[in-house]
Amino acid sequence: MQYRKMGSLNWEVSALGFGAMRLPARRFSLMGADQEASMRIIRSGIDQGINYIDTAYPYHLGESEKVLGETLKDGYREKVHLVSKLFMPLVRKADDFDRYLDIQLERLQTDHLDVYLFHALNVSYFDKVKQLNLIEKMEAAQQAGKIRHIGFSFHDTLPVYKQIIDFYDWDVTQIQYNYMDTAVQATTEGLQYAHSKGVAVVIMEPLKGGTLANPPAEAKAVMDTSPVKRTSVDWALHFLWNLPEVSVVISGMGSQQMVDENCASADTSGIGSLSAKEEYTIAQLAEIYRSKIMVPCTACKYCMPCPYGVNIPQNFALLNNLSSVNGTIRRMSARSGYRKLSGSKTKLDMANPNGNADMCIQCGICVEKCPQRINIPVELEKVHAIMGKHEKIGKYFGW
Repeated sequence: MQYRKMGSLNWEVSALGFGAMRLPARRFSLMGADQEASMRIIRSGIDQGINYIDTAYPYHLGESEKVLGETLKDGYREKVHLVSKLFMPLVRKADDFDRYLDIQLERLQTDHLDVYLFHALNVSYFDKVKQLNLIEKMEAAQQAGKIRHIGFSFHDTLPVYKQIIDFYDWDVTQIQYNYMDTAVQATTEGLQYAHSKGVAVVIMEPLKGGTLANPPAEAKAVMDTSPVKRTSVDWALHFLWNLPEVSVVISGMGSQQMVDENCASADTSGIGSLSAKEEYTIAQLAEIYRSKIMVPCTACKYCMPCPYGVNIPQNFALLNNLSSVNGTIRRMSARSGYRKLSGSKTKLDMANPNGNADMCIQCGICVEKCPQRINIPVELEKVHAIMGKHEKIGKYFGW
């Protein structure tokens, strides 16, 4: 494992961090986490050198923190920097800060967090931080020894990001960044701005919710012709590790294979390690992906559960997958996944949401939760038109 400087903090962090948002699913529960399988792969990652673990209050409907509490027994807690987040949608008054932090510490079976983040700050949640004086709450928890370092994760635009960075002397910031998202949300300028202030920059969504791990044929062809042979995941991770502004890259790993492959990739990481030809390959890949994607969903599942049983991320994944395949047979196969989703209330499984896009009643609850600012009901209409009614993609996406 390679280690990097953690901003202005006095410790080094593993190039690869373990994100506990996409742990192995518990049988018969897509939202739950399989404790035994999760413990096994997390401990394996730590044994291979990972020392940064990231979770949050709502991940796996609260089961992520509980699983980590069990996983980090037997001396593993002392081997890692443990990070969780204050889930801002649940905060209504200042006292909620203490209540949720105490719940999280109990779940995690620890007396302190190494980093505590305001979760998914945008302009409205940032206003809430100021109105409820939550910075003071953070500092009080820090003085009480419950948290070591203060930060925030972010989903909004560059002007908002710079405003938040300038508001406080943050220790850590967590942003969505990958070779497709250099000009959205915090952007490259925001990444560099935070670094210039001495703030440790943590990267989430390095694979854009798995999108960059499943390349279309054109992207595979570019990789095949490169003199440097890497998997699609390796290309995405090394793009980030090449940057001096990046402290740690969080990967949401859900299998032993992912852990082993990503740790092996991290072993060969380094700042400034990519050649000009490799950087050009990545630029080509980014252009191909951007031309293919229709709905910028990262499958973060913040929109879930849908009160009407729609599996929102799966519907968007099916549509995006349709755009990346060629040939009648392959497209028919891509559409078959949509037919397997339920279009009937009587066949809905609310415990494991299986509704197709036509089950959306446009209540709009999901829109407020989406970090990508996707107008989910509108996009679901397009999904059903294309996947359910077999209308042409070009009618909706200009293809």
